Amino acid sequence: MGLMRLRRTAVALAVGVVASGLAAAVPASAAPGTGGHHGGPRPSACRPANHLAKITEAPHSAGHHHYRVTLTAPRGYASCTLAGSPVDVRFSRDGKDSGLRAGRYGKQGHKVVLKYGHPVHFDIQVPTDARQVRADEVGFTLRAPGGEIPGTSFADGKLRVARGTLVGPVRAG
Repeated sequence: MGLMRLRRTAVALAVGVVASGLAAAVPASAAPGTGGHHGGPRPSACRPANHLAKITEAPHSAGHHHYRVTLTAPRGYASCTLAGSPVDVRFSRDGKDSGLRAGRYGKQGHKVVLKYGHPVHFDIQVPTDARQVRADEVGFTLRAPGGEIPGTSFADGKLRVARGTLVGPVRAG
């Protein structure tokens, strides 16, 4: 009986150490919330697998085409805070990388909250005078106030991109 209790204690201790290490490695704004299934923590809506992302055409401006990438959080995920423009933005078509990368524009310190019923979005600004290529997917890494959120998010939708494409900061709505 004593050996069995010792094993259970060792397993519980190991699980606690691993959980503590994982919690320390996750930016606070992307950390799980509370009140999930059976009262346990809920996964963060900012994690790539935990939100939906869609690309739509947006109103054009002088010299630019614009596209909006809207992120929505399904019910049951913890709210989280995002800040600035996504990084490592890549464009692909039919699974093939275009080789084009986006820069960023705008103030990068503004914080927004992504949660169920409160979507957020960012703008993709494409110069109209550059050679454009078609794309149907955007891969990107979201940023929290404390740094990048691990993993790559993906948004689907038709767009055209070109050298000089820029991505704006995440905004509410």
